[in-house]
Parts: sequence; structure tokens; C-alpha cells
Amino acid sequence: MNEIVIKQATKKDAVLIADLSRQTFYDTFAMHNTKADMDKFMNLQFTRQKLMSEVGAAGNIFLLAYVNNDVVGYVRLCEKAHSFLPHAPAMEIARIYAVQKDIGKGVGSALMQHCIDISKACNKSVLWLGVWEKNQRAIDFYKKWQFEKFGEHEFVLGDDVQIDWLMKRVIG
Repeated sequence: MNEIVIKQATKKDAVLIADLSRQTFYDTFAMHNTKADMDKFMNLQFTRQKLMSEVGAAGNIFLLAYVNNDVVGYVRLCEKAHSFLPHAPAMEIARIYAVQKDIGKGVGSALMQHCIDISKACNKSVLWLGVWEKNQRAIDFYKKWQFEKFGEHEFVLGDDVQIDWLMKRVIG
């Protein structure tokens, strides 16, 4: 794979990010969930318009990963603490995805390193995220990056109540 270039997104990238968000989410989870639950989630909670409104909103940082001029992944960082981490200046990785054909080619690692660098630059001491308890590939990736489980919360996908692990990494 050629060099992965990470760029901070702007409001001009809102359509691209919304479409990429919906496609990568669907590609990742459709095979593990019912069509009815996926349709309900995508059409009510994860709409193109809602995703577009996140880009450029206060507290959100979006990064896009490119190889040549092709988008191969993205991340959404939020300057948001968690109630389980009340005294730690924290940043959340709300979403981090590579496009299906580029999983395992270093896209996630390039994005993760930028998340860590941005968190440090923003004087955060903890980087945290939620990950579906059944997404072992992602859990293994986060563990490789020194994230540890610190709690759980419910995530509703359509009508299905699922459990997400909350994982954190101390930035130092």
C-alpha cells in the first residue's frame, strides 16, 4: 500500500464523511444484525443529514485517511469526558473506520496515531472509546494500542440492545 496521508476534514467534507460513515458502518455490522435493525438504525439514528451536521460542529474533529487521492478511512474525535472518568481531561474516539477493502493495511494505525497526537496536543490525559463486545477484531486492535476496558454501556441498534465495552488509554 502506498503512503497513508491523514488530513483534517472541514465542513466542505460533510457529504463525503456522511456517506463514508454510513458505508463503513453498514459494511462492518450488517452481517451481524437483522436487516430490520440495520434499516431502522440507518434511517432514524445514523442519517446522512445527522452525520453531515456533526462535521464542523463544536467539539468534533474529523480526520480523513487517503492513499493517493482515494479516501480509505476516517475518524471522529470528540472533546468529551465520560461519567466513568469524571476528573480526567479526556477525548473520545467516537468512530474510527477503514473502508472494507483496506482493513489490515495500516489505515487504522495511521488514524490512531493521529488521535493520540491530537489528544496530547489538546492536553488530554485519557483517550477513550466504545466498542461492541462482539467485535473482536476491533477489540484486539485497541488492545494492541494499549486500551483497557473500564466499563460497559448499552448501544441500541434498531430495536436490539447491545453491549459496548468502554476502553481507555492513558495518554501520559
